[in-house]
Amino acid sequence: MTSHTLPSYLDPNHLGPWGIYLQQVDRVTPYLGSLARWVETLKRPKRALIVDIPIELDNGTIAHYEGYRVQHNLSRGPGKGGVRYHQDVTLSEVMALSAWMSIKNAAVNVPYGGAKGGIRVDPKTLSTAELERLTRRYTSEIGIIIGPSKDIPAPDVNTNGQVMAWMMDTYSMNTGATATGVVTGKPVDIGGSLGRVEATGRGVFTVGVEAAKLTGLTIAGARVAVQGFGNVGGTAGKLFAEAGAKVVAVQDHTGTIHNDRGLDVPALLEHVRKTGGVGGFAGADVMAKDEFWGVACDILIPAALEGQITKDNAGKIQAKLVIEGANGPTTPEADDILNDKGVLVLPDVIANAGGVTVSYFEWVQDFSSFFWTEDEINARLVRIMQNAFAAVWQVAQENKVSLRTATFIVSCKRILHAREVRGLYP
Repeated sequence: MTSHTLPSYLDPNHLGPWGIYLQQVDRVTPYLGSLARWVETLKRPKRALIVDIPIELDNGTIAHYEGYRVQHNLSRGPGKGGVRYHQDVTLSEVMALSAWMSIKNAAVNVPYGGAKGGIRVDPKTLSTAELERLTRRYTSEIGIIIGPSKDIPAPDVNTNGQVMAWMMDTYSMNTGATATGVVTGKPVDIGGSLGRVEATGRGVFTVGVEAAKLTGLTIAGARVAVQGFGNVGGTAGKLFAEAGAKVVAVQDHTGTIHNDRGLDVPALLEHVRKTGGVGGFAGADVMAKDEFWGVACDILIPAALEGQITKDNAGKIQAKLVIEGANGPTTPEADDILNDKGVLVLPDVIANAGGVTVSYFEWVQDFSSFFWTEDEINARLVRIMQNAFAAVWQVAQENKVSLRTATFIVSCKRILHAREVRGLYP
């Protein structure tokens, strides 16, 4: 079959998110040795479910939304990955995100496969009651493939602890028993874990500190620019500021702000909490959206959506270190440009794995009904992230490849080795 007859989601020339992932797998294949015979496993999702979600709106009309749950690979354990509510959600995107979850879970060596879910909806157009009905109907529709030992959803873009509580309750009602372990990222009162909200941002900070040590970059006084200032970017910005760095520029959907002397991060976080974004923050100058990428900084943290750093803006980036807080924020062409410029990119599949690591802790706590302190959780998170980063760094040095390729080498070998020793059934 020639590439032009392939469906778009399998066509490496169709560079949607799935096409980008396929390119990344192709780059790593030469390093897989005898496991390369299994590489097609990585290029095909194990299971993709598309569901219709009809709900009654508050005005009495019926609306239909399209939802997805994709399980990319379950060789190392149950599926694990978030659910996003966004008007631009597509099957290609959810497939790619599920595949990156496979890579990410293997990179930090937690016993999960990769999965992801989404609904094509702008949640800002729905009332709270409509969002609850949407969530409960979606959960019922995907209930045939999720479960504490099958596939465990979590929050992602535009979903939160409340959405997870509705999902957990719906699944529990449908199965006739309270199943706290069916989702992670829940409120603490119903089996959620301490430290979960800040976990992804803390992981971004942790690998940033490790990379800084290895490259001779001093965190104290370093200039940091952050795109996206929610749970991930906001937490990472706060931790870098507390370590003595200066957050000099922040961009989100409400605007782009800049202060060369360093932004007051606690005040900015409070402003974001009250207004929903960084726009209008008094302690900063407004900057044109496109100028953000050229800000003079040492560390750049893209923590918004995928596809933000492209061949068109990668050349402007002045940072020594790019830490990917978002999933898939850098295109392959941009990756090459940054690499040629000597910019060290800490890829999403290791840099933002703090969230799924603490999700794993939450799942373990739910199974045992024994809960840990926040200090214990943070200490275990930091240790796992440090060890994972050290392993990836070593592979990168040995093979003279980028950290992204090194992470894929580590992860793909773990996934494909599991596939090989399990064998094929029947």
